[in-house]
Amino acid sequence: MDATSRRYLMCRPTYFAVEYAINPWMDPSAPVDADLAVRQWEALRGVYLDLGHTVEEIAPLPGLPDMVFAANGATVVDGRVLAVQFRDPQRADEAPAYAHWFARAGFEVHEAKHVNEGEGDLLLAGDLLLAGTGFRTTTAAHGRAQEIFGRPTVTLQLVDPRFYHLDTALCVLDERTVAYLPAAFSPGSQAALRRLFPDAVLATPADAEVLGLNAVSDGRHVVLPVQATGLAAALRDRGYETIGVDLSELRKAGGGPKCCTLEVRS
Repeated sequence: MDATSRRYLMCRPTYFAVEYAINPWMDPSAPVDADLAVRQWEALRGVYLDLGHTVEEIAPLPGLPDMVFAANGATVVDGRVLAVQFRDPQRADEAPAYAHWFARAGFEVHEAKHVNEGEGDLLLAGDLLLAGTGFRTTTAAHGRAQEIFGRPTVTLQLVDPRFYHLDTALCVLDERTVAYLPAAFSPGSQAALRRLFPDAVLATPADAEVLGLNAVSDGRHVVLPVQATGLAAALRDRGYETIGVDLSELRKAGGGPKCCTLEVRS
């Protein structure tokens, strides 16, 4: 298996907190160690740099505690950017911040028009754009993404509120292979995934429940939560090299490695 050099956009969790509940993971009454969250994020960033990837940063903004979850900030394919429109008003101001960053960086930015939460629900797998719906991103946004990127788009229905974004239920490992939790999808979507990816790695509920599928792969190395031991073993059996990271504080808001990582495809 060959690794490819990637370009990532991240946002330091300077203002991270759990101040509201917009998914089942969030409990505003539970304590959060903000300093530990920063250290864990810095360790994730360090892993990417050690692997030879490029990491750029967008400046965090006060009052936006979830801005650290950069994957929700846009979808970027072939140098084109589909901006986002968040479902929840608490995150709405993140959208223009990310769109502005890409515009200043010289990218072709297209407005959202429909609710979509970036790579949270839009994942590129080879030539296919896998598109989640059910909790956040609307199916109308799937059509918008297909028009912008010119990639065949496959709608996948999510059914478990714990796995509210596609990137919590499925990880693209390389152009031909994914890992996913079957029970997170509707029966029809499970059937579609079996047809598209007959050799997929199937995760257990235990590994999905520690956000093990919220992982980042460069085609060879898979960066995933260290708590997802079963999934890591299954990936190693398939020839991938796994790197475990601890993002326990960010998981209190429903985020893992992928949530913190937006791939910038020029």
